[in-house]
Amino acid sequence: MGKGNRSNAYLWATLQPCFTSLYIAFLLHHVTSTVGSNSPFPYIPEDEINLDCGSSGNSTALDGRTWIGDENSIFFPVEHLQNNASLTASVVQQSSSATRVPYTTARLSLSPFSYIFSSVTAGQKLVRLYFYPATYGTFDRSKARFSVKAGPFTLLRNFNAALMADPDYDSGHDTIFREFCVNIEEGQRLNITLTPSDSNSFAFVNGIEILSMPTYLYYTPSDDQGLPFIGQEKLYQVVNGTALMMLYRINVGGSFISPAGDTGMFRSWNSDYKYLTEDLTSELPVSTIELNFSQIPPYTAPEEVYRTARTIGINRSSNKLYNLTWQLPVDSQFDYLVRLHFCEFQPEFKAVGDRRFLIFIANQTAEKAADVIRWSGGSGVPVYRDYAVSMFGLEGQKRVNLSIAISADPERYRGAILNGIEIFKVNDTYGNLAGPNPNTLPLTLPTATKSNNNRIKITAIVGGGISGIIVLLILGFLILRRAKTSWRWRRPFSFHTSKSTKTHGSLLPYLCRNFSLAEIKAATKNFDQNSIIGVGGFGDVYKGYIHVDGEATHVAIKRLKPGSQQGVQEFRTEIEILSQLRHHHLVSLIGYCNDGNEMILVYDFMPGGTLCSHLYDTDISHKTPLPWNQRLQICLGAARALNYLHIGAEHPIIHRDVKSTNILLDEKWTAKVSDFGLSKFGTTSTSKAHVSTAVKGSFGYLDPEYYRRQQLTEKSDVYSFGVVLFEVLCARPPIMHTVEHEEISLAEWALKCYRNGKLGQIVDPLLKAEIEPECLKKFGEIAVNCLHDNGTERPSMNDVVWGLELALQLQGSAEKAIFHGEQSFASKEYQDGLMSMFSEIMNPRGR
Repeated sequence: MGKGNRSNAYLWATLQPCFTSLYIAFLLHHVTSTVGSNSPFPYIPEDEINLDCGSSGNSTALDGRTWIGDENSIFFPVEHLQNNASLTASVVQQSSSATRVPYTTARLSLSPFSYIFSSVTAGQKLVRLYFYPATYGTFDRSKARFSVKAGPFTLLRNFNAALMADPDYDSGHDTIFREFCVNIEEGQRLNITLTPSDSNSFAFVNGIEILSMPTYLYYTPSDDQGLPFIGQEKLYQVVNGTALMMLYRINVGGSFISPAGDTGMFRSWNSDYKYLTEDLTSELPVSTIELNFSQIPPYTAPEEVYRTARTIGINRSSNKLYNLTWQLPVDSQFDYLVRLHFCEFQPEFKAVGDRRFLIFIANQTAEKAADVIRWSGGSGVPVYRDYAVSMFGLEGQKRVNLSIAISADPERYRGAILNGIEIFKVNDTYGNLAGPNPNTLPLTLPTATKSNNNRIKITAIVGGGISGIIVLLILGFLILRRAKTSWRWRRPFSFHTSKSTKTHGSLLPYLCRNFSLAEIKAATKNFDQNSIIGVGGFGDVYKGYIHVDGEATHVAIKRLKPGSQQGVQEFRTEIEILSQLRHHHLVSLIGYCNDGNEMILVYDFMPGGTLCSHLYDTDISHKTPLPWNQRLQICLGAARALNYLHIGAEHPIIHRDVKSTNILLDEKWTAKVSDFGLSKFGTTSTSKAHVSTAVKGSFGYLDPEYYRRQQLTEKSDVYSFGVVLFEVLCARPPIMHTVEHEEISLAEWALKCYRNGKLGQIVDPLLKAEIEPECLKKFGEIAVNCLHDNGTERPSMNDVVWGLELALQLQGSAEKAIFHGEQSFASKEYQDGLMSMFSEIMNPRGR
């Protein structure tokens, strides 16, 4: 099976009777570890080689498959002199996201080395290379630059795995793999050679996987004329002499499908959230329809791909203005194979013509009248369509967006549907598949040499570009430095920890002080337990006094938990964002300590504690409840801070963890928003209103739309703030497990009471005599609007500020509330843009 030129149909039709012969062949074949005849997979590869590079024995992966070590194996012949120069090594510290197999060991070399797979059968193969750019002994991860060739094809060139993996850090992926398709002719053998880029580089690999794949799964059969070539009149063929590189394999509208959930080829299918540019509730529920694979073989894609989808609905008014679009970055100057998977499973679409739609690829029309029922022959019948497209950017442009969009038929507007996407890069005329590395430089462990090099580079850049403006900036800098001699303005530095193999750096000139560990220990009495005033996910918080500009300043000192992986990123984010911002209602970051293995943040001390501590779970005999007027002012202050983050900073900032414990109070009960460890920079693009990212936040405050789609916007902060408003009004936490089921969620309970006209019944009993009815009505209206399920229906934080100011006026204390030592955001000056006066951002022009 899988040899020669059998057609897909014949292969599929004869697959089941071949189980027994395949199993015998597996037992006799010494290079395979093929799944047995009782396999649940629709496809069983004839060749399956899982090579654990750098290992000397067999290992079992999480999916139950066996990986064999490459030491003394037939695939890594030591008689080749170049192979003798290679080394094996184990990772120094393995992160939680890197699975043990195949990422524990690696083979490394300063010279070329090769793997030889002489016993694989002829036919089309999947080749996967696995890389974990960690620390291996004395090898510097930033110097791992190399090329990989498979026969005549260059799979990777000048490849830097650290550069490729680092951009994925926020989603927790510090390991990467690359998947290729190659065809092995009869009598050929498959050689994979890794070659360092230069004398200062080394090559490495953690794992190699070779799998037979069904004949012509992605290649064009010899008797097939070819597939549509977008923007061209001719057809396109992916012939046997072609190599492919898989870039995207997406389960549209569904969740991630692991290799074990594939059809026997152990492919990964990712969700599509991060690639959507606009989504008007397009995700369909998982279908339970019985699938009928009468048009394509069942190994084409997992059934789950065809049971989930995104669709444009049948709302004519919205369909006229709306394309469902995915943007997928690809390398410029290459051709691409695009496969779109379809399966019509909605009961209202059963006949040809029920749903016709348009398909656009790279902003060009691919289909003018797509009709899944016409292609497949009926409901519940999976089918796919293949297209080829050339992608060429501007001169010097490395990456371009390959867009895929579906749009309703302009005559009927009956919607459109898509279940899955696969995109492959096709080799160029030189047999090359390699694309460029990202522009940013790898972030390595800090050393004295690296630091000096950074300073030299910065000095050279400044010296080379000197102008009159720069001279003025330098003079201003020197004057300011003389005025603040005790402050050290930060140059580029790297964060580091022995607990993580990842490192992070930054090139921001921070507006905060770098404290020594000795200063921190003196302030906390060597981290005395009696100095602890709080405990959070980041670590313990201490109070103390520290000398700033010659004066003892009362501070709060937050210390990262030893071994915390998440805290490293939060530490960096907090400094990058908060050190650049100055606002009356943001907590001030005084400085940080990045000494040895310690990561510590130093803030102004907030003697009033958290807003949460004054609302509930307090001992009334020791704490006086906050009066309503004061609660309103606290809410207004926090709203102003969030509004400033969204529209007043140079780049919009989404806090992502708005809650009552992150609103602190100073000695005058002024609200200060804190804790920016989860914050994200928002988008400034008019074509994409959200940031695609893994869901993070606090239970009870989390925006349900963000949770469903993994698309973060400023409106996610608005939702969380709506929960805080009801906390303030009702004096209860967002989640309570000691009440009736319908009252567990404060957001849901408050919405129900408001809609039933019973909001007054859940108001804090200590406030009922204080709140004016019109003020309560307005306050409730603001909070309810913040909690709209659809983010587009929620107000902006600017609208929330105005509403709260009106609530204060209705309460009868507007003058005191608005002009109590701060500028009113409702004033004409605010509308004219003077809110930027509250900022001390490095770029004084703001956004």
